[in-house]
Amino acid sequence: MAFVTVAAPAAVSGSVNRVQSKSEDLAVGSRRRGGVIVGHVVLALLALFSMFPVYWMFATALRSPDHALDQSLLPWPISFDNFAYVWKTIPIGSMLLNTFGMSVLLAGAQLLIAVLAAYGFAMWEFAGRKLLMFLFIGSWLVPFQVTMIPNYVLVSQMGLLGTVGGVVVPQLAGAFAVLLMVQHMRAFPRELLEASQLDGRSSWSTLWTVVVPNMKPALAALGIMAFISAWNEYLWPSLIMRQGDALIQVGVRSFLTAEGNNWGATMAAAGLACVPVLLIYVFLQRYVVDAFVRSGLK
Repeated sequence: MAFVTVAAPAAVSGSVNRVQSKSEDLAVGSRRRGGVIVGHVVLALLALFSMFPVYWMFATALRSPDHALDQSLLPWPISFDNFAYVWKTIPIGSMLLNTFGMSVLLAGAQLLIAVLAAYGFAMWEFAGRKLLMFLFIGSWLVPFQVTMIPNYVLVSQMGLLGTVGGVVVPQLAGAFAVLLMVQHMRAFPRELLEASQLDGRSSWSTLWTVVVPNMKPALAALGIMAFISAWNEYLWPSLIMRQGDALIQVGVRSFLTAEGNNWGATMAAAGLACVPVLLIYVFLQRYVVDAFVRSGLK
């Protein structure tokens, strides 16, 4: 009986502890689930808030021209008159092609310069490297409005006003592109570089046969972001281009005149301009996310 008397409280105490532990685990699990649900709700609200301007743009474009300024959330009855008017008024097809070519050219140039500059900054040791990189990256912090007038004067002196070259030349090098590539190249395995040197390859050959093939995701992400940035650029192309049928940015502006603003046509033209870049981002967004995750940038 003494043995039973001593063992019973210990068994009861152990069962109580297990019950308390399970209760605590359930409480922690419920709090975590509650936090996850709240986080998803907040993210959903932020996503809706971010997407609402795009929705409103297409909603305005789908209203009839006489009801372009209506405040109703649903465009009813749906009308495609604004899109038809845009298609007849401006050569939007050639504008989209010209803008696509300009964006591809600019993205390709920024990729090439970023790869070469980042390779030098990340792989080589030379006097003044840190200072030079600091100055180069510091140019990213200079607002575009500060360099706009000097760039305009330079483009004018080069005779590139009204040409796609005038839009592309001042933006051939991008500090952000170089910074992103430097982060990736610093994480590149040094063993591969040493093995390439033992094989007798030059630095130039190592870059194009070893480094670049192993950085395709980062290059793809950077190319996509550079393309989207060039496509969405409005101020500089509208300042340089004099021809009304050159780029889609200038075409959208053509419906805003001193006589009055045709908001339905403006939103329709802007919607058509957004479709290509939206499709590109939807199908290739994983490359963009992967580039930021691997580089450690926020």
